[in-house]
Amino acid sequence: MNSKALTIAYLGMGVMGAPMARHLAAAGHDLIVYNRTAEKAAAWVAAHGGRSAATPAQAAAGADVVIACVGADADLEAVTLGPDGAFAAMRPGSLFIDHTTVSAAIARRLAEAGSARDLLVVDAPVSGGQAGAENGKLTIMVGGSDAAFAAAEPVMAAYATRIGHMGPAGSGQLTKMVNQLCIAGILQGLSEGLALGLKAGLDMDAVVEVISKGAAQSWQMDNRARTMVRGQFDFGFAVDWMRKDLGLALDEARRLGVPLPLTALVDQFYADVQAMGGNRNDTSSLIRRLVG
Repeated sequence: MNSKALTIAYLGMGVMGAPMARHLAAAGHDLIVYNRTAEKAAAWVAAHGGRSAATPAQAAAGADVVIACVGADADLEAVTLGPDGAFAAMRPGSLFIDHTTVSAAIARRLAEAGSARDLLVVDAPVSGGQAGAENGKLTIMVGGSDAAFAAAEPVMAAYATRIGHMGPAGSGQLTKMVNQLCIAGILQGLSEGLALGLKAGLDMDAVVEVISKGAAQSWQMDNRARTMVRGQFDFGFAVDWMRKDLGLALDEARRLGVPLPLTALVDQFYADVQAMGGNRNDTSSLIRRLVG
């Protein structure tokens, strides 16, 4: 599928979807946008051009590509297979890309439903957060057929620095679960280390400068340690979103019979942060449980 001058329907104008759609418009594509709250879609059109649609089906009619970035499994099912869903309006041979972090089960279900309609379908959750979406520097983990991935990759290149084909339908979502599990463990260890250093009276900027050059180095340390020690959490990937993602991973682990004791514990720590009013705090706010 040619990545130039495509008609693309984008479903979901949230903090991730809106900037991704902006990058697609900047790349020269014709955008038709839909959002459950119509005012958000109208505001996006006013700022970036294109047009809005009243339903996912109206947005998808005649589009070469339909992309979704919505909230959860139920939202994704509604905009694809619901009464006004996109799938029934998509023409045979067109491409559907899902950037929502959802269960592997619904990813497989959409791939099957798409195949029955002669659609190319990929599950393509992203990592990089709102900043990655704004700057067009997302990492994308893709599940789907070789043909679907080949069609989707040049489209997604407008807002990604790394795109990986992880396997058949559902593999993108499974890879995103691995991603979130690794982040959760690192953030808890980082929180505990920083809390100890603060209580001991160390210069934590100096500490991070040294240890970030050794085996303790991580993306989280490089990008969050300094804000963590200053109690700054009003940005980034929200605790509410992280708990949703960890819930998906824990459910899948139970299905597979894989014990995840650390993840289950960290998930409860995030529940503590929510109880402290930190629902929209960045995931690095785990340290709030440990320092005053």
